[in-house]
Amino acid sequence: MKKTSLIFAFIFISSLSFAQWSIDKGHTKFAFIAEHHGLSEVDGYFKKFDGKITTAKDDLSDAVFEISIESASINTDLEMRDNHLKSEDMFNVEKFPAITFKSTSFTKIAGNKYKMLGDMTIKGVTKPITLDVTMNGPMAHPDPRNKTPQIGIKATTTIKRSDFGIGGKLATVMVGDEIAIRATGEFQKK
Repeated sequence: MKKTSLIFAFIFISSLSFAQWSIDKGHTKFAFIAEHHGLSEVDGYFKKFDGKITTAKDDLSDAVFEISIESASINTDLEMRDNHLKSEDMFNVEKFPAITFKSTSFTKIAGNKYKMLGDMTIKGVTKPITLDVTMNGPMAHPDPRNKTPQIGIKATTTIKRSDFGIGGKLATVMVGDEIAIRATGEFQKK
C-alpha cells in the first residue's frame, strides 16, 4: 500500500506543469542608492547578473524568483570608488563573487502590487528582506512576430549595509547605512 501511494504521489507531482521565465538582460537593471556625506546621493548598478522565475500558476502567485549578481560588476561611474567597493572592507569580490536572492513568498496586495519576501546573501551573510513589487503582465510580446509571454517587474526595498558587513570601518557620516535598492526588468516565458 505504501509503495502504491508513493507511485501515485510521484505521478501527481510529475503532472504539475512548472513554467520557467528567464531574465531579459537587455531590459533589466539592479541599482542602488547610498547617501554621501549627508549632502547628496551616489547611485550605482551591477552590469552582470542572471535570474529566473519558476511557477506552476499562470498568475505567478506561487512564483519563486532567483537572482544572482556578479559583485565585481559593480559600477558607479568612478573607477576609484568602484575599486574601493570591490575591496575586502566593502563587497570583498574575490572571496564573495556573487550576491544572491531567492524569494520565499510572492503575495498579491491589490491590482498589480505585490509583497515579495526572500533571502538575500551578500558577503556570505544571508538576511530576510521584503520588497515592494509592481508586476505588469503576463502579456504577449508587442512585436507581432514574437508571441512569447513576458512580464515587467519593478522591485524596491531598503537594506542596511552594516547588516551584511559592508564597509564595517566606514563611518555612516561618510556613506549612509541605509541603501535603497531598485530592480527593474523583464522576464520572458521559456
